Amino acid sequence: MHFSPSVTLLAGGVGGAKLAQGLAGALQRPEDLTVVVNTGDDDVIYGLDVSPDLDTVMYTLAGLANPETGWGVADDTFTTLDAMAALGEDTWFRIGDRDLATNVLRTARRRSGATLSEVTAELCRGLGVRPRLLPMTDQRVATVVTTPDGRLDFQEYFVARRHADRVLGVSYDGVSESRPAPGVLETLGEADVVVLAPSNPYLSIGPILAVPGVREALAATTARKTAVSPIVGGRALKGPAAAILEAMGHEVSALGVARMWAGVVDELVLDVADAALAPAVEEVGLSVVVTRTVMSGAEDRVRLARELLER
Repeated sequence: MHFSPSVTLLAGGVGGAKLAQGLAGALQRPEDLTVVVNTGDDDVIYGLDVSPDLDTVMYTLAGLANPETGWGVADDTFTTLDAMAALGEDTWFRIGDRDLATNVLRTARRRSGATLSEVTAELCRGLGVRPRLLPMTDQRVATVVTTPDGRLDFQEYFVARRHADRVLGVSYDGVSESRPAPGVLETLGEADVVVLAPSNPYLSIGPILAVPGVREALAATTARKTAVSPIVGGRALKGPAAAILEAMGHEVSALGVARMWAGVVDELVLDVADAALAPAVEEVGLSVVVTRTVMSGAEDRVRLARELLER
């Protein structure tokens, strides 16, 4: 790499965290990476302010993430949760002891008046995370999934009910009243490269783009705009992305993703398994890059990141 570009990644979930780690490793200066993270998954759990996507990205960049799940802290213990269960609490949402410390501190700081952006920066400094992490907004936005049983808060749908319900719709409560967190619009305008992570289009990227001003800033930027398909060989690598795409009327394929992101980005990165779809993707107006997008380990993450940047 002959220069260190300024990179902005829009991300959520494990796939977004993996690519963030790859980009941080590929850049000469990890500080040149800004990750704008979905907060539509945020909720109050056991009385604590929990930000699952922010923490997944933060722990991954700090080298602390549980390699088996992709979320939570490696080798964490659950003594506190076990004690809560013994007292009769339904501990449906698993938070380990070290992870709990993060959420206790976040809650205390926010109760004292700090914004989510400020708390996130403090936590990242404490863990030695060098890229900049920004929540999409400091206001409360809640992703809600409509099912045959009614409207479900995201964590109820995803964790408590194991995303088994048929999806009729997805909405982002409070998003129209929200504002981009400080730095979000600026990083989109100043970046050399903007990347949409291989995250769920409706549950992770959709909430970010729905924050007023974000889609417009993305349209106005002179950065090269690229997206990595979260669908490989007609399947989602993790989570309910395929089921939700189908429920929302989209083809469950990299071509279906291309049709969603046409007009949002300039380029779509396809896995080699979907190389045959390249001509059809180009017909919807996107340039195509074909490579191995499945990030099995740290080397894969950095390799993919370098292929995104060194062009």
